[in-house]
Amino acid sequence: MVPFTGFRVREEEMLALGMTLPGLAHRAAAVAQLPALGLLTLAGLTPPHWTCSYHEADHASASLADEIARQHPTLVALSALTASVEEAYRFSGLLRGRGMRVVIGGLHVTTCPEEAGRYCDAVVIGEGEPVWPAVLADAEAGELRPVYRASAPFDLARAPVPRFDLLGRGPRPRLTVQTQRGCPLACEFCGASRLLGPHRLKPVANLKRELAAITAQVPRPVLELADDNTFAGGRNSHELLETLAAADARYFTEVDWRVGEDPGLLAGLAASGCVQVLIGIESLVFRHPGMGPKQAELPRIMTAIDAIQSAGVAVIGCFIVGCDGETFDSLDRLAAFIEASSLADVQLTLQTPFPGTPLRRRLEREGRLLPGRGWSHCTLFDLTFRPDLMGIEEMELAFRDLARRVFSPAQSVRRQAIRKRVWHNNPRLRPCASEPSSSS
Repeated sequence: MVPFTGFRVREEEMLALGMTLPGLAHRAAAVAQLPALGLLTLAGLTPPHWTCSYHEADHASASLADEIARQHPTLVALSALTASVEEAYRFSGLLRGRGMRVVIGGLHVTTCPEEAGRYCDAVVIGEGEPVWPAVLADAEAGELRPVYRASAPFDLARAPVPRFDLLGRGPRPRLTVQTQRGCPLACEFCGASRLLGPHRLKPVANLKRELAAITAQVPRPVLELADDNTFAGGRNSHELLETLAAADARYFTEVDWRVGEDPGLLAGLAASGCVQVLIGIESLVFRHPGMGPKQAELPRIMTAIDAIQSAGVAVIGCFIVGCDGETFDSLDRLAAFIEASSLADVQLTLQTPFPGTPLRRRLEREGRLLPGRGWSHCTLFDLTFRPDLMGIEEMELAFRDLARRVFSPAQSVRRQAIRKRVWHNNPRLRPCASEPSSSS
């Protein structure tokens, strides 16, 4: 099992800038170290007469292909996001050239199965769990089919405990747990929420088994919840919070601002181990379709964020740069807003039209996708479309200038001080009120 992971930026100046700005470099390192929960979950569904190995990759490595070939595998399973899928295709070629059969799955190949089929022996469209037994049986019989597609959404009550043991005993800054799949919202730009089926909740009994497996391997772990929008969708949040609290873990997750208007949820959030959440404020100049009740005026959003931070949970405010209506003036206003805001941390990304999203279909209809900027440019930090009010080079320059301003040493120190004040109110962190190194 080989996931293609890592932080990717194509534009050289942005790459150089990102690695010199502490806030960007810190988040890049954290993302790169997250294990691939999808493949570990499939490993948990693999029959006991099979053996599995797990190899993280960031590029198509001939030495890794040789290492895997020496194990004489019946099948190699690859997963990749859009920005890394071309590396996965190249790696598949290295494996097949050494006589191995390759299956690939994930969000990107779900939207581009014919493309993926040109590089691999088999493609999994949609969720992997429902078809994984058939993939293995066919591989064992030497009758692998070109395409596997689930006939119905996977019942998360049947989800196995992921094979965290495959990660080895070395240090792992954080592990991943999924409490739900999908999102009840349908934001235009989102490349994840609906591609693998409808929004579903994982039963608490399953979560307890997964958390027990993690804590048996890593006492008091740091977790990242692999959810698109935890606490959305009308679930029993108190039951979830109690389950997380019992694991004695610290965790980071993604939510929307409405958490800050739920006093009952706020009362137990920090006590459950939550130390930080990412909230999509998105754009100050454009209202994305599909955001539903997440759409609100900025003062209301910021009031809710202040409530979350008063409860001891730091908030990363996420902003999408380059939406329709963006200008030099609007980016200057965004920078000024962030510089004066109470946000404990910030994430900036360029609007990216991922395959399968309404955003990409809209920009394609309008003829605004840039030729020559393929999948490897879909990094969230490289421009892949023509802005409506700015030139391409103007937008790239303005994005770099915005990053320099927002992640300046002075701003980084200011936000670090905010985080310390917020975490002083967190019962899991209060004894030292210091910044947990793996939580931002």
